[in-house]
Amino acid sequence: MNKLRILSLLALLLSGCTLLSPAPPTAEPTLNATQVYQTVQAKLTEAIALTQSRLPTATPAPSDTPVPPPPQATDTPSALPAATDTPSAPTATPTAPCDQAAPGTPIDVTIPDDTEMYPGQVFVKTWRLVNAGTCPWTTDYKAVWFSGEQMGAPAEVALPSGVAPGESVDISVEMTAPQEPGTYQSNWKLRNAGGVIFGIGPGEGLPFYVRIKVVLINTPTPTATPTVTLLPTKTPQATPSAHVSGPVTLLISDTLDLDTNLVNSAAGMDLLYTSGADDTPQLQPQGGAQMAVFGDTKPELADCQAAALSSDPVAVDSIALGTYLCYRTDEGRFGWMRVTGYLTDTQALNLSIFTWEAQ
Repeated sequence: MNKLRILSLLALLLSGCTLLSPAPPTAEPTLNATQVYQTVQAKLTEAIALTQSRLPTATPAPSDTPVPPPPQATDTPSALPAATDTPSAPTATPTAPCDQAAPGTPIDVTIPDDTEMYPGQVFVKTWRLVNAGTCPWTTDYKAVWFSGEQMGAPAEVALPSGVAPGESVDISVEMTAPQEPGTYQSNWKLRNAGGVIFGIGPGEGLPFYVRIKVVLINTPTPTATPTVTLLPTKTPQATPSAHVSGPVTLLISDTLDLDTNLVNSAAGMDLLYTSGADDTPQLQPQGGAQMAVFGDTKPELADCQAAALSSDPVAVDSIALGTYLCYRTDEGRFGWMRVTGYLTDTQALNLSIFTWEAQ
């Protein structure tokens, strides 16, 4: 529509110009249609270009682009705190009590349980105990008789030396076997300087004990051998029987009567257990008794009768455990003794003796 208006306007202008011009005196000029067309076309093109440059630029209409909805709040599970192991209260380390004993190795240094004894036999029981507490034991600590058979022992015996925690001590008590046959047990504990009694293990503790069996001395009566009067024959000699036998324990300065197996008897003595010039313990024959080392096998009566007996002392440290010795008592009886134990700290000597009847 605009283009048509512009073309009409241009045609009118061209027509006006032609009408206003004076006519030449000569013949009328002929209108060149081609030129007119080219001129109009050029003006039209210029006008269109000018018009388009002045027209406002159309703003594109907004499109209905959907706007994404705002994010919805979601219930995001919150992280739970990691479970932690609540540290348990530290276990209290049990503290050893001040006074506590433990068994040594071995606890029965002498006189094992159920050792056979003869009525009235004197023996020395030695225990080995360990100080398992935190307080040192002094010589004010004592072993005390607690219960059972006292067997002639003192009611209390002081420790021979101080004992630091962790150390051991040997406690020796002299006792006498009861006169009646049977099994006897004597129970003992320790007592500190304050008078508190304790034993093996925590608290009041367990007692340490000695248990013996008292047996009768078996002295068989020889059976008389009938004699045949028709034919003169020599009556056979009966096999020698035991006059006395059994175990015995000696301490330094003790004496032993080999005819009765009694220690420190007033009736008589055949051996003195003493220390030599160099403090070496030795067995010294007394009152005409004699002895000699035999060997590691048990001798017969004939062996001891033929042995080279003498009154010379025999050093204990030169005798191995299990060694047999032959002897003749001050009353003329032959016999043998065997070394069954020796304690270097207390010098306690354990023997087993066998004395034949006199021939």
